[in-house]
Amino acid sequence: MTTTAVSVTEFKAHCLDVIRQVEQEGTAVDLTRHGKVVARLVPTPQTTRGVAPWLRLRGRGRLVGPPEAGVLDESDFEALR
Repeated sequence: MTTTAVSVTEFKAHCLDVIRQVEQEGTAVDLTRHGKVVARLVPTPQTTRGVAPWLRLRGRGRLVGPPEAGVLDESDFEALR
């Protein structure tokens, strides 16, 4: 993946054009302030476009305890002390 650098000031002035470039060309854009990279704008993978975030997470969780077990202890509640 190719990467281009854009100053934060230039990005602020042309953000829609830069986002469109990332979206259409698939290039990453490094946002720089005083010559240092402060953020990177990257395209999303093709397989996840148009899929709701909660659906992308489906099947990735793992239950590490019994379903009826709570994650909080009685000592976590001030009223029960």
